[in-house]
Amino acid sequence: MRLEAAALALPGVRHGFFGRPGGVSEGVFASLNVGLRSGDERARVLENRRRAAAALGSPLERLCIARQVHGTVCLAVEEPWPPERPPEADALVTTRPDLLLGVTSADCAPVLLADVEAGVVAAVHAGWRGALAGVLEAAVRGMLAAGADPGRTVAVVGPCIGRRSYEVGPEFRAAFLERDPESEPFFVEPGEGGRPRFDLEGYCCARLARAGIGRVQATGRDTAAEPSLFFSFRRTTLAGGGPFGLQLSAIGLAP
Repeated sequence: MRLEAAALALPGVRHGFFGRPGGVSEGVFASLNVGLRSGDERARVLENRRRAAAALGSPLERLCIARQVHGTVCLAVEEPWPPERPPEADALVTTRPDLLLGVTSADCAPVLLADVEAGVVAAVHAGWRGALAGVLEAAVRGMLAAGADPGRTVAVVGPCIGRRSYEVGPEFRAAFLERDPESEPFFVEPGEGGRPRFDLEGYCCARLARAGIGRVQATGRDTAAEPSLFFSFRRTTLAGGGPFGLQLSAIGLAP
């Protein structure tokens, strides 16, 4: 399954937010699991990655996926790397039309960005830690260094945990507000027992707008609420834990 965003339907750009259907993995990883460290069979994961890359017109060898650590490192990508030896980064930027940038997620927000005129694209993995720490702004700075204009850039926040599914504790909210007082509007709709719910998608959109991005769109899909379409860490945890898969979001310039 591949979702496309209208805002990224741009000349010279290829992109996709992939869900869980369409792969070869089985059991809890069924079926398009792209996580090499998930516990799934390596050969199946690589085939899933190959299928996703092929859907965007790229061979597997040109798909670049870093080891994500919920940090703020933005890497300018010039060459692909072996999938078993990825660099650590949560944001990737390139001007190379022969490369495909990918991020994996299972509730965190995948964010894809493009400045068509400058020929610069980026892919970002933004969980709450990374978003709060500034990974989105790091990606914007990385794109700027590559020649992009934030005001001309389009960004789309892909499928992630929705606010109705993301109940958090009061200590989470307090710590968040201490670091970013402007985040208060994104703690909404108290759940059971009055615990707040966090709007990760809306928060990422706001941070992108604050960073000067000219057009920001969100897919509005809740990974935790659609088990047949998306992997979800939160859903797996609430069900008692265990292994879970990861979905891919990817973007590249047209070769």
